[in-house]
Amino acid sequence: MTNQFLPEIVQVEGISMGVNYGVDRVRFPGPVVFGSRVRGGAELGQVDEVSGGVQTVIRITVEIEGSDRPACVVDSVSRFLR
Repeated sequence: MTNQFLPEIVQVEGISMGVNYGVDRVRFPGPVVFGSRVRGGAELGQVDEVSGGVQTVIRITVEIEGSDRPACVVDSVSRFLR
């Protein structure tokens, strides 16, 4: 659900490869009713040097139109290799 938003939100230049390394934390605070409109936002939380590149933690929030609670909040871990 969340990785579909990343290419539209995050642009990384000067890399040879990006790898979805997994997730650290996932929460589903609000249900998504069929036909609901959703949108995704991202916030860069952490960047660490690793062998051959960097590892990032990006918090992705999926919001539901008209709801005070998000549908999903996930800390997505990615590696970007030079």
